[in-house]
Amino acid sequence: MFTYLARRLLQVIPTLFVISLILYGLLALKPGDPIDEMRRGNPGFTQQDYDRLRKFYGLDRPWYVRYWRWLGRAIQGDFGPSRQFGRPAAAYVFQYRLPNTLLLSGISLLLAFFVAVPTGVVSALYQHSLLDYGVTVVNFIGVSLPIFWLGIMLIYIFAVVLHGFLPAGGMTTPGVAGVWALVGDRLRHLILPVTALSSLQLAQWTRFMRSSMLEVINLDYIVTARAKGLAEARVTYHHAVRNAILPLITLIGLSVPLLFSGAILTETVFNWPGMGRAIFNAILVNDFNVAMVSLMFISLLVVAFNLLADLAYAVADPRIRYD
Repeated sequence: MFTYLARRLLQVIPTLFVISLILYGLLALKPGDPIDEMRRGNPGFTQQDYDRLRKFYGLDRPWYVRYWRWLGRAIQGDFGPSRQFGRPAAAYVFQYRLPNTLLLSGISLLLAFFVAVPTGVVSALYQHSLLDYGVTVVNFIGVSLPIFWLGIMLIYIFAVVLHGFLPAGGMTTPGVAGVWALVGDRLRHLILPVTALSSLQLAQWTRFMRSSMLEVINLDYIVTARAKGLAEARVTYHHAVRNAILPLITLIGLSVPLLFSGAILTETVFNWPGMGRAIFNAILVNDFNVAMVSLMFISLLVVAFNLLADLAYAVADPRIRYD
């Protein structure tokens, strides 16, 4: 296990290097630069000012030359300043944006998992029943609906048609005071974005859990367990579910970073001040340092959770060994 883990960790470095190179190159292809935004908002901005600032920030050099300069600083933990907010980009993202995204994505992940697993199990145990057909229809709808469209429809129904039954966006309501009042207000603001963000994972994980359970419940060791006289609940949840959940572990490991990327649309629609919305705004105003530190963090999550999914396999199934 230690050799496997060390080998996988060594693969992280070249993987992140290639990802950073591609991301930096794609952002460099975007028309304009941060100095253009400064000139657009300042009528007294002269061409001499423009040329001087481009040289000061190194924007007069080719993008691949700027990339090596950025990489050298990034290795030391310096991702450059946010020209939009006038503070270090990493500090802005990790202090003011990431906690909000972790709250939204974490609750969405827990909701999707704790609903998808029992729903998939029950759907498989009652295959071809009315309940199974209903779950299948809901899953197809959940997979088919784009997150941004679902978010807009949720806002329209609960904030417009129902006259503000739930808030349309943001994190807090101005003027709310008191600890419990703030907690309740934050939960109300979370309901709609969590519903939109978790919808795709919930539908996918339910279908995976159902399919995996259908494969497991008819295997020989399950039949043998029933023949021994074990209680049906023990056969189902101790033997069948433990093995059926293995494919879902990999899917969850790969889906966690997707929650962060899906948060870009969700946070934009619901005006949620998280990292996803920060990426969207940074790309719009050419604040490349904020975009790079945010996208590299999501890339690191993809690599890390792929590794965690492999290790979780060995924990869930003792037969699996990485030697």
